[in-house]
Amino acid sequence: MEPALSVLMAAGAESLLERAYTDAVARVDDLDEARAKVLDAAYEQFCRLGIQRSTMEDVARRAGVSRITVYRRFATKDALVEQVVRREFRRYFDQFLVDIEQAETAADRVVLGFVSSLRAIRGNPLIGGLMEAEPDLLVPSMINDGGRTLATVRQFVAGQLRREQRAGTVAAELDADVVAELMVRLSASFLAIPSHVIDLDDDEQLAEVARKFLVPMLDVTAG
Repeated sequence: MEPALSVLMAAGAESLLERAYTDAVARVDDLDEARAKVLDAAYEQFCRLGIQRSTMEDVARRAGVSRITVYRRFATKDALVEQVVRREFRRYFDQFLVDIEQAETAADRVVLGFVSSLRAIRGNPLIGGLMEAEPDLLVPSMINDGGRTLATVRQFVAGQLRREQRAGTVAAELDADVVAELMVRLSASFLAIPSHVIDLDDDEQLAEVARKFLVPMLDVTAG
């Protein structure tokens, strides 16, 4: 494996997704214009040629800056790849929150959240592209990390469910952590393993799946 791609599978330290989640919650913004310019160029470069085939020189050329400028802000390609991927996950969390605000009920927010998540990740030129073109790199990093990536997303979803509980739109007796865990694992399975039954590019079909199988989890009286 190319060293630059090892950041996607690194164990031990806080995961990319965990840091992106922290950024989203804290509303961290990148105020360094030169750094943002390099990240934008790297994102475009990686989307066009992939991470393995891209060099720091390619990124510098696309950004219209010197190679020294790139290295001043990102000491290694590893560091640059990490920050680009982290920013895309941060955008996922941000967009998720925007999407669910459009819904009027808790059930609608569950449906929109499910559809939005799959669309955002699969449709992202970098993350979705990596999952399709280099699944042996990104997918294992998401599912073979001792459950840390799933735990991060579960924490995020559970937080949204607790918001619903505080608002009185979901029963206080609901076990937010368990429901979030089941919802996240279902979503992750669709991302990691192609489906021959459900068209993941069909938002209406995905919404129907969410209505039939995810929304009922909000009903603590069921069963």
